[in-house]
Amino acid sequence: MDRRTFVAGSAAAAAALATGPAFAEDAYPSHAITVINPFPPGGASDVVTRPLAAVLEPIVKQPIVIDTKAGAAGAVGSQVAATAKPDGYTLLSHITSISGFAEVDKLFGRTPKFTRADFIPLARFVADPCVLIVNDQQSYKTLKDFTDDAKKRPDEIIYSSSGLYGALHIPMALYMKAAGGLKLRHLPTNGGGPALTALLGNNSQALVSSVSACLTQIKAGKVKPLVMFGANRSKALPDVPTMKELGYNVEYYLWVGMFAPKGTPQPAVTYLRTVLKQAALSEQFKTSMTNLGQDVEYLDQPEFAKFWDADAARIEDAVREIGRVQG
Repeated sequence: MDRRTFVAGSAAAAAALATGPAFAEDAYPSHAITVINPFPPGGASDVVTRPLAAVLEPIVKQPIVIDTKAGAAGAVGSQVAATAKPDGYTLLSHITSISGFAEVDKLFGRTPKFTRADFIPLARFVADPCVLIVNDQQSYKTLKDFTDDAKKRPDEIIYSSSGLYGALHIPMALYMKAAGGLKLRHLPTNGGGPALTALLGNNSQALVSSVSACLTQIKAGKVKPLVMFGANRSKALPDVPTMKELGYNVEYYLWVGMFAPKGTPQPAVTYLRTVLKQAALSEQFKTSMTNLGQDVEYLDQPEFAKFWDADAARIEDAVREIGRVQG
């Protein structure tokens, strides 16, 4: 072997050695995955995402970091996720309200900060029918009691929500309209957890909540359920009638899903779909959801994308029906 052949061979070997570890380091996932939770602790996104992350960690063999970025009914965390590096290491856990932010911006003549097109839907985990609850200081036993009193005292009964046009504001607004233009005072907070806290402290008297977020308080007798927003009665609350049973054409679910920023590489998307399905269908996660009073309603990416399109149309219609409100 002459000197030139040796040098060329040595260079090729060195390049191969340099390239090999780099590829190994690039194997996905090679470090922690951050899941942005755009709501404070205690809301639907939080109580579903944390047990999911606990199941997911040993599957991906990397830490799953929950990064809470609350504000503006979930819009703050959404914007952070929409502008994050699309490398598979930043995901977004969000709920029904993600569908309406752009429509709200349009309603107020603002350029949307992000749209649904900025996200890749990965999986849906639950679709929780909402429930209208009142605190234990209220005398209402039925929805009729509550409605009749609200008609007698317009703008006196206070209801809390997860924020203007948020996932817990929209169903209450739909009920108020279906009840003939009921007038209640709105106390928007920055998430489902704070909204429930306001109810428990009697800073508000009513709240539409996911079943999972308030079932513990219902069982403790601290809040009373008056009506369900699902098509059917809840297994966890079989004695509570639905809106449609009581003559209101209102149906609403609070679902929780996982998203990736637009541009996330397809291999990462495929991997995430696989591990999220494994986690969501695990007995550990199912048990966690059962303890919260709900079933796992898993949808993989194709089915979730189709569902999201249809649900977003309903949410956008609801935002337009609510119209411009300031509080």
